This record gives sequence, structure tokens and C-alpha cells, in this order.
Amino acid sequence: MPLSKIGRMGKKKIMIVGGGLAGSLMAVYFAKRGCEVHVFERRPDMRKADISAGKSINLALSTRGIRALELAGLKDRVLAKAIAMNGRMMHDEDGALSYQPYGKEGQYINSVSRGGLNEHLLQLADENPDVHLYFDHKCLDIDINTATAKFQNKENEIVQQSCDWIIGGDGAFSAVRMRMMKSGRFDYSQDYLDHGYKELTIAPNAEGDFAMDPNCLHIWPRGEYMLIALPNPDKTFTCTLFYPFEGKHSFDTMKNEADVLDFFNTHFADSVPLMPDLVKDFFENPTGSLVTVRCYPWVRGKATLIGDACHAIVPFYGQGMNCAFEDCVILDECLEEHLPNWEAAMDAYQKSRKANADAIADLALQNFIEMRDLVGDKDFLHQKEIEHQICELYPDFFKSQYEMTTFTNVPYSEAKNRGAKNTMLVKEIIANGWEEKIDDRAFMTKLLQKH
Repeated sequence: MPLSKIGRMGKKKIMIVGGGLAGSLMAVYFAKRGCEVHVFERRPDMRKADISAGKSINLALSTRGIRALELAGLKDRVLAKAIAMNGRMMHDEDGALSYQPYGKEGQYINSVSRGGLNEHLLQLADENPDVHLYFDHKCLDIDINTATAKFQNKENEIVQQSCDWIIGGDGAFSAVRMRMMKSGRFDYSQDYLDHGYKELTIAPNAEGDFAMDPNCLHIWPRGEYMLIALPNPDKTFTCTLFYPFEGKHSFDTMKNEADVLDFFNTHFADSVPLMPDLVKDFFENPTGSLVTVRCYPWVRGKATLIGDACHAIVPFYGQGMNCAFEDCVILDECLEEHLPNWEAAMDAYQKSRKANADAIADLALQNFIEMRDLVGDKDFLHQKEIEHQICELYPDFFKSQYEMTTFTNVPYSEAKNRGAKNTMLVKEIIANGWEEKIDDRAFMTKLLQKH
């Protein structure tokens, strides 16, 4: 990241509202460019207080996020504590297992702790003398035209800060976005799933080792609901139940210990012996909601949105954090190209990212149906098996949607469109009985080139 363009125009003062994953990473990028950075976070310093228990789905770090961490100098430190997941392991109601690889040999996603990753980023930012962190500061108001903001600290004092540019990295319920919305001519939508989520824990086994295969993302698909589990370095699994809020089978009907145990013993029986604190976790951990946020513009006045503040998505493609980190990479690239014209840099960023954010939001919702309903379906699994064979045999002509989304930096919108076409091709191969011709290079090359 060259510093010359900012260096010629003097040190810029950047205010970042939100010290979560995207905000703390962007602070590192701005500091590398020689900016003076002030980060305001409403929560306490997570490096000193445990504030995440029961409120976070484990993250699946993949190519886009790894690239962003590499640019920040954090890649090796984070991956050292990550656990590789090579594929999905499906658990049916009888406890039988079936495995589906994510990609080719050697391709995997990484299970990482949200809190642990955020701590790494905050610490890296804190090590730079040009970065100033303010915790327990709630944003009260923002003037996006003068780049001024008011905060209330834990002593109930009002703190006012002015800067050259504001970055809103303050999540799905962003105060920066709210101020943009009030400025007029601002498109916004939020859509909640009927499902919420509850975080649970699978404990280590009696020998202190993982109770299940740690190199898989485990899924218990049950149609209208599902359970997933991701491994942690301490040999536990973070387990998440996705379940309707209301209805015959819902969180509303889980009133006592007997309700919880009856439900889990009926639908997730093989998981129950692995969760000694199941009932305690169920009633003590909060029930989270799942929202998709879309908006535009992402830039108004002297303020710019990143991450969930402009495109919150549901977690079912494992791309929420990866997408937010890619925002930071693209924003930094736009700064490199357009500075000293900040307005042009920010406009190029939002125009580059909007279509891709919409695409991954669509894919995440689509993957919810796939994980919940289809990964236990024999026809679907057969389709995925054929798709995997074609990916392995003809990598120059065919990449699955999942591979493009997770293991490349292909724009999300392109991955969505090309992936849809590839799925149609696989269905055509199966429908026409061409499966025995998959090894016929002349036939398949012609077919793939046509599509």
C-alpha cells in the first residue's frame, strides 16, 4: 500500500464508527496509508471483557478474507489458530453420516473465532501510534456533511469529534446509515428470516479430544430447521440451532427442560450425549435474529459505509465476514487509484461493490434452503457428486458456484451468474443420461465450451 499519495497532501483524519471486524481492519489499512485514525466502539474492549458468549456464529474464513488479512499482515497469525474444514458432514435422524467435499483436493474453509479474530485486528490497530481506540462510546448523532459526530461514553459524558472522513462500520443497525437515511433519496430494505438462532456447545470427549471429525462443518438438516457445528481449537464445537421463532415447531414452544430434551432426542439424537450443558446453554444464551440489509448509496456527504452497515447477510454461505473484508480491500484499492480525490475514490468503491453485495445476499439465502432441506436429499447429493467430478476433470472450463464464491476472488455477481448456468448444465447431463460420458474429454470439452 504506497503512502505517497496521502503523504503529498498531508495527514488525513479518519473517524471509524464501529470497532468490529470491518472497522478494525479498515483502521489498519488507513494507518498503513499514513492517516490519523480514530475508532469509536459502543461495546467494552473485548480484549479485556468477555462479551461474545452465546451471541456469535463461528466464522468460515476463506480466500477473500485471507487475502484481506494478508494485506494487513495478519494472515499467518490467524491461520495458526484456524481449523481446516474440507467439507460438510451430514447427520441424518438415525445418526448415519454422509460427506460432501467443499471443493477439489486441498481446498478447505477455516473455522475461526469471531471474538479471537476481532481481538487480533484490534491489537494490530492498537500497535500503530496513528490509531486511537475509544471503547464504551455510543454514537448519538453524525453530521455527514461536516464529518462530525457525537458520542456518549460510559461516564455519560458527551464527546464530539471532527475529521476529514467518516467510515460507518457499525453493523446491521448502523447509526451512520441511519443518518444517511434521514438525508433523503436513500434506498433501504431489511428482511428478517422467520428463523432465529441459538448457540450451543459440543464438549470434548472423555479423552479430551474432539467428539466428532474436526475437519468438517457438521450439519443436521431437518427441513424447516437445522443444527450446525464448527470446530474450535479447545476441542469443542460451536453448535448453532436455526429454528423458527413461532409455530408448532419453534422457539416459542420450548418452555422447559423437558421440551428441549424431547426435541433434541427426537431430531438430533446423536448430538445430545455430546452436549452436557445443552439445557443450560439453551436457556441462558440469547436467541439471535437473522436479517438481510440492502441499501444505496453507500456514500453520502463525507461518510462511507462498509460491511454489515450497508449489506448485512444471513450466515449460510459463510461469506459475511469475507465480504466485509473484501469491502476493505476494494476501498483501499479505490483510494490508491483515485487519491487525492476522495469523492471519486469513494464513489468508485460503492459502484464496484453494490452488485456483488446483492449477489452474495441472494446466494446466502439460497444456501439456507440448500443446507436446511437439500443436503440430505439423494438426488441433490448425486447432482453435487457429478458437479464435483466435472470440477476435478475440467478445471479450465468448469468451476462450481461454491468454488468461485469461496476459493477465488471472482466477483460475487459473476460467481452467481456462472454458477446458475453450471447447475443447469449438470442437470442437463443427468437428465440426458450423459454421466457415463464425463470421462470422454472430446464430448465434455465440446459441451462445456458451448455453455
